[in-house]
Amino acid sequence: MLARPQLSGVPRPMTTNLRIRRVVLYKHGVGYFERRGKVSGNDTLHLDFKARDMNDVLKSLTVLDLSGGSVSAVSYDSTKPLEQLLAEATIRIPEDGSLTALLGQIKGARVRVRVGGAQVEGSIIGLDSLAVASGETSLMRPFLSLLVGASLRTFDILDVSELEFLDEAVRKDLEFYLATVLSSYKKDSKRMAILTSGQGERELFVSYVVESPVWKTSYRILLDEGEPPLLQGWALVDNTGDEDWVDVKLSLIAGLPVSFVHDLYNPRYMKRPVVEVTTEAAAAPVIPEESFGSAGDMMMEQEMAAPMMSAMPAAAPMAAPRRSRAEKAMVGGPGRGGPSRREAMETSAAVTTLTKEVGDLFEYGVDRPVTVHRNQSALVPILHKPFEGKRVLLYNRATREKNPMACIELKNTTGLTLEGGPVTVSEDERYVGEAMLDTMKPNDRRFVPYAVELGCVVSIEDRTEDGPVFRVAVNSGMLVAEYFHVRRTMYLSRNKGQRAQVLYVEHPRQGWELAKDAPEPAETTDGFWRFKRELAAGAQDSLTVTERTRGQRQYLISSMGLDQVSYFVSQRFVDEKMAGALKEVVTQREQVDALAKDEQRLQEERNQLFRDQERIRSNIESLKSGASQRELADRFVSKLNEQEDRLEAIASELEKLAKQRQEAQKALNRRIQALSYTADL
Repeated sequence: MLARPQLSGVPRPMTTNLRIRRVVLYKHGVGYFERRGKVSGNDTLHLDFKARDMNDVLKSLTVLDLSGGSVSAVSYDSTKPLEQLLAEATIRIPEDGSLTALLGQIKGARVRVRVGGAQVEGSIIGLDSLAVASGETSLMRPFLSLLVGASLRTFDILDVSELEFLDEAVRKDLEFYLATVLSSYKKDSKRMAILTSGQGERELFVSYVVESPVWKTSYRILLDEGEPPLLQGWALVDNTGDEDWVDVKLSLIAGLPVSFVHDLYNPRYMKRPVVEVTTEAAAAPVIPEESFGSAGDMMMEQEMAAPMMSAMPAAAPMAAPRRSRAEKAMVGGPGRGGPSRREAMETSAAVTTLTKEVGDLFEYGVDRPVTVHRNQSALVPILHKPFEGKRVLLYNRATREKNPMACIELKNTTGLTLEGGPVTVSEDERYVGEAMLDTMKPNDRRFVPYAVELGCVVSIEDRTEDGPVFRVAVNSGMLVAEYFHVRRTMYLSRNKGQRAQVLYVEHPRQGWELAKDAPEPAETTDGFWRFKRELAAGAQDSLTVTERTRGQRQYLISSMGLDQVSYFVSQRFVDEKMAGALKEVVTQREQVDALAKDEQRLQEERNQLFRDQERIRSNIESLKSGASQRELADRFVSKLNEQEDRLEAIASELEKLAKQRQEAQKALNRRIQALSYTADL
C-alpha cells in the first residue's frame, strides 16, 4: 500500500479554523464579517471566497494577530483560468495510473521509500513493467528503479508502503498541482492564504466586507380591546455563502453609507513606449551626480519603516459600537382559560435588542447568538414592544371613493428607528389585514392602513363659484379687479357599524387656501389637510371644506367707454374722483379717435385721387389725333391739374392732423400713466 507522501519542511496548510463570529448586514447590499481563531507557530490558514467577492475582500480585508505575532503575507489565487494554470505546471497527473505517471515524470528526484521495515534513499531512475510468475501464469507488475549510492536497485511498487520526496522543488510542484486541481472542484471559488509568524498558540482576527443580500423587515401588530397595541418586528436575513453561521453575533444596520466596486483583483499593466533601435555609434556611459539622498539610503529607510508599519494594528473596517440595552416590553393578556395568543407571543418572541444611532445609520444588534446554515435564510426577532396607537378610519378620495380605510394611528414610542417593511395586523386574535410601513424615527406618527372599512360610507358633492371683487387697483394703464375663486367640497359620512369611529378625512392641497369659514384641520401634510371627525354608532356627519384662490379681471383704461366707467361706479369699484378722471380719459381718447378718423378720411380721398389720375392718364394715351380728340385731351389735362392741387392740400392737412394726433396721444398717455388708485371693498 502506498501512503500519502509526507511533505516535511514545507509550511503546513491548515483547514481554516477562523470561524465566523460576527456578521453585520447593511441595507445597501454588503455584509461585514469578523472571524477569530487560533494559530500556532508559522501556520498558514486558508479562506475561500467567490470570485466575484475578491475585489471587495481585497479592498476591505483586515488581519490582526492579537497575541503579539505578525502576519507575514496574504496570498490569493491568480485570475488565470484553470487550464492555463495546469498547462504551466511542471507535473501533470492523468486520471488513470496517477502513481506510475507521477513517478515517470520526476526521474532524478531523490526519494525515501519504506519497504518492509527498511528505509532506502535514492534517486529515481524510472519505472519498468516486469512479468512476475503467479501460478501457471505471469502478471505484469510495475517496478521502481532507484540509484542508491553506486548501485541500482529495483522495488516492486506494491511492496512500497511509504514514499517521501526529498527534493523541495518536487514537493512544491506537486503541492501546487494538487492545490490547483482541488480548487477546480469549486469553479467560482478563489482561495486566500494567510501566512502567520510567531511563537506558540495565538489568536487571529480577520474581517472583511463582501456583497450580501439586503436584509429585510416585517412586522406584526396585535390589537386587543383594553390593551395597548403590541408591535413585533422580525428581520429576514439570507446566508448565501458556503459556510454556516453558528452562534454568530448579528447586527443589522439601516442607512446608505457610500459603497462601490473597484477592480483590485485583475492585474494591471501600463503601456510603455517602444524605442526603435538606432545605428548611432555607442556613447560612453554617463554617471549622473548623486542626489541629496541616495537610493541606498532610501531603501534602508523603507526597510526600517516596514517593521514599524507591520507592527501597527490596522483598524477593522466597521468597529462594533458600544450600545445600551433596550427595555424589554411585557404586556399582560386578557384573562381567559389558558394562555392567549398575546401571552404566547410575548413568551415566544421575547426580544432584547441593542440599538445604536450613528449619524445617518441605525443599528439593530441582536443580543442572542444566531445560527443560519449555508444557503438558508432565517427570521430573527428584533423588536417586541407596546406602542402608542389606536384604530381609526382614514378617507382619501383618490384611494377609494366610497369607503375609508381602517388604519392604525401609530406613534413610534418604541425608542427605535423602525425600518420600512410589510405589517400583518391581528385584532382580537383574528387576522384583519396587511399594510406597508415606511421608515419611522422615534416619535414619528403615521397612519398604517390595513383594510377597507365597509361599515362606513362616504359621499362627496363639489361646487365651484366666483366670489365678489374685494380689491380694485388702477396702475400702469390697467384697472385690475381682484376676487376669489371659491370651491366647496362636502363630505357626507355615514357610520353603519355598532361602535363609534374616529374618521380622518384627507382633503387634497392643490395650491388653494382654506377659507375663513372652513374648519381647522387636525394636521397638515405636504399634499393633504386632515380633518378629524367623531362618528357615533349608526350616525351621520357632514364636513364642508371651503377653499379659495385669487383671481383677477383686467381692463385696459385706454379702451374704456363711458358705459364701463358707469359700471365701475355702480359696482363701487372706483370713487367719484377716480370716476371723473376716467371720464376725462374717455373724452380725451375720443378726441384722439376723431383726429385719427379725419386722417383716415383724407387718406382715403387721396387714394381715390391716385386711382382717378391713373385712369385719366390711361385715357389720354388711348386718344388719336384730331380736333375732337385734342379737345378731350385738354379736358383730361385740366382735370389732372385740379387733382394735383387737391393732393397738395390733402398732404398739408394730413401733416397737420398727424402732428395734432401725436400731441393728443402723448397727452392721453401721460394722463393714463398718472392714474393711481387702490380700494379694498
